[in-house]
Amino acid sequence: MPLFFRKKKPSDDARKRLEYQMCLAKEAGAGDVLDISKCELSEVPYGAFATCKVLQKKVLIIHTNNLTSLVPKSCSLLSLITVKVLDLHDNQLASLPADIGQLTSLQVLNLERNLLTRLPQSVGDLAQLQMLNVKGNRLKELPATVSGLRSLRTLDVSENALQELPRVLAHVRTLETLTLDASSMTYPSPDICGAGTESIQQFLCKECGIAYYPPSQYLLPVLESDGGGTSLDGVDRAVPKYLEEESEWQNKFLDYEKRKEKKMQEKLEFERRLNMGQREHALLVQQINSQKDEMLQTVREDQLRLEEGLTKHQRCLEEERLKLLQQLKQAEQGVASRIQKLLEDNQRQKQSSDILKSLENERIRMEQLMAITQEETEQLRRREVASAMQQMLAESYKNKLIQMTYESRRQDLVSQACSSLAEMDQKFQQILAWQQLDQNKAVSQILQQIEMQKAAFEALQVKKDLMHRQIRNQV
Repeated sequence: MPLFFRKKKPSDDARKRLEYQMCLAKEAGAGDVLDISKCELSEVPYGAFATCKVLQKKVLIIHTNNLTSLVPKSCSLLSLITVKVLDLHDNQLASLPADIGQLTSLQVLNLERNLLTRLPQSVGDLAQLQMLNVKGNRLKELPATVSGLRSLRTLDVSENALQELPRVLAHVRTLETLTLDASSMTYPSPDICGAGTESIQQFLCKECGIAYYPPSQYLLPVLESDGGGTSLDGVDRAVPKYLEEESEWQNKFLDYEKRKEKKMQEKLEFERRLNMGQREHALLVQQINSQKDEMLQTVREDQLRLEEGLTKHQRCLEEERLKLLQQLKQAEQGVASRIQKLLEDNQRQKQSSDILKSLENERIRMEQLMAITQEETEQLRRREVASAMQQMLAESYKNKLIQMTYESRRQDLVSQACSSLAEMDQKFQQILAWQQLDQNKAVSQILQQIEMQKAAFEALQVKKDLMHRQIRNQV
């Protein structure tokens, strides 16, 4: 067995139930009942003791939990001084507080199906206790102080390890119902135990040497000062009054049992409605989440398609851009080749000028040789220079025309490239606008679904509040 273990935390439903019951007990008109059963508690919360003390609760129900002790740390049992009904069945209590006798107002104590091995001696101080249920525990004996239970009417000690009854139980003159395992008893004998409560009490009274009188002849509670019975004359005189008070107590207990059964049915109905509402809410949330997931999947697929379209379009734009760059490169190569041709033409012009110079020198030499007159030489030179100048002007004009044609062609190519890029940018902006519209539409649909979910949750909350209000009004 491990020395250290971690306490099991209550589930969400148990924690919600505890919070709801604590809030319900603090509301105005909540009554005298504090019910924190089936909350998976390992110890009684401090707030329960404080609520019983401040609001003077008279009925404390803590059954079907995991309690190992009744009083938590930093709490006092005197906080339950006003409690008349204490229901602790179906827990794991191994012992009761030693000062349990301080609950002087206690009338009903239900300890069924726990782990009790003994009862504290102070249990005899519960003078107003009318019902004690210790069925399904591990008791081997009852303390002798049970003789102090002067108001006890019902005692259930079945399904224990009990084999003997204390003889002083004969002093409990109000005992009407005693439930035990007759077959396992050794004192009184199984025959006497099987004959019923009256037979057992008659036997115990005979063992104690006191007279036996029926429980209906005693008040609730009966205070005996000498440990024995009362005189027969006094009992005869008080019989009508005892019978009247007995019937009143019987009616009170019947009313309590009816109210307890009714509240239990209301509680079960409320839990059923609450579970149904939670299932409906969970189903609604699941449907909304599935719809949201479908819409998000659709938006994701549309986005993927748009991204694929954008990628394809960008690829096309990149191919067109590469084509345009190739064309510009080819155009630049053509322009470079033309410039090279122009440079070669200029070189040829320089060579022609050198040739002219050489020709001029040759002509001068020939002129000298041939003794041509100065006037003829001048005219001849002027004509040659004029023809050379005319040829040079024609070449330069031709080169200028070629350069202008190249510039115009280059401008046309640049303008075509710019217009193509502008068209591609416009198409890309249009595609982005379409994508934005699709995204806005998807977001609006999601917001609409969220609004619908919010409205459904608000309607469910209103329904739950109405159910809580109806239950509070019924309680």
